[in-house]
Amino acid sequence: MTYVIMSPCEGVKDGSCVLVCPVDCIHEGETMFYIDPVECIACGLCETICPEDAIRPIEDVPGDEKPYIAKNKDFFERA
Repeated sequence: MTYVIMSPCEGVKDGSCVLVCPVDCIHEGETMFYIDPVECIACGLCETICPEDAIRPIEDVPGDEKPYIAKNKDFFERA
């Protein structure tokens, strides 16, 4: 299981999640942050600290936010 950052992060980029991640798997993109699905250890700290409520386990991403699963994956495939 991994976590996904969704639309509430776009344009906000608070960065609290980056500070608490014990494995530094959250990377900054142009408009939002992304979680590396290979590096993520699914500890859940990012989800608990996010002030925008933008982070969910991949299996709990709501239907209207599902495109962010692919957007997150694409970010790391291009890197």
